[in-house]
Amino acid sequence: MLNEERIILMTKLASYETGEGKKNAAIGKYFRSDYIGAQVIKSIISATIAFFVVFALYILYDFETFMLDIYKMDLFVFAKNILKAYAVVVIGFAVLTYIVYTYRYSKAKKSLKNYYGNLKKLASLYEKNKH
Repeated sequence: MLNEERIILMTKLASYETGEGKKNAAIGKYFRSDYIGAQVIKSIISATIAFFVVFALYILYDFETFMLDIYKMDLFVFAKNILKAYAVVVIGFAVLTYIVYTYRYSKAKKSLKNYYGNLKKLASLYEKNKH
């Protein structure tokens, strides 16, 4: 005999497993600090690459003027300003990444908790019909 409640629950679980569940299961394999730390490191590397690409484009855009002004400017002040800008960009990206991936991790964990609860409910429905 078919149990409508079990069929609805199994359909919902199968839909979750094929869609959102794949991402959440991959996230759920990590500890919170490991997952967020890995994402922040990736973000710092990406921000560093992006910063140096944009900086190189800025220098190359008006290279002739830059080369003429390089003898007039204080290179230590110039380097200090570049490092400050780099620090602001990298810290900004790291903080934003931390916030976004903390939210994603908590959302995935909550979703997985709901999924496992539905699995337990399905198991109890099978047990109830067995007896």
